[in-house]
Amino acid sequence: MADAALPMTVRGKQLLEAELKRLIFEERPTVIKAIEEARAHGDISENAEYESAKERQGMIEGRIGDIQGKIAGAEVIDPSSIKSDRVVFGATVNIIDQETEEKHTYQIVGLDEADVKNGMISVLSPIARAMIGKKAGDAFTVQSPKGDKDYEIVSFKFV
Repeated sequence: MADAALPMTVRGKQLLEAELKRLIFEERPTVIKAIEEARAHGDISENAEYESAKERQGMIEGRIGDIQGKIAGAEVIDPSSIKSDRVVFGATVNIIDQETEEKHTYQIVGLDEADVKNGMISVLSPIARAMIGKKAGDAFTVQSPKGDKDYEIVSFKFV
């Protein structure tokens, strides 16, 4: 994990907290019960249910630790409170592909919040990194395996 705090929107933090709550109060007790039931079947050395439950427990505990670390190390930002004349984390940006004139809208969000299908891109993604610091009307280029793509920022807002 990097030393610098990674930005996360308020919504992103709420989603992680909801997942954490579900893991602690639903998944963890369920897997503990499954382990107890598997132990009750006797010899655990060749017990597939026991092994499976222990493996699931390890994954749950790992994810709990991961989420707790992310929340503790995050810089939580409310995009609606941002006032900037340049594209920064949290911005919802309207861009146009300069070749195809196709329009796209993306919100720049934290790593765990990214959901490209819903227009949410990670602050660490190549397109977000290319947009950050730009103003409306600025052009930018994104390098991709298929070649460079040129875009223009039409507008942006913080919601």
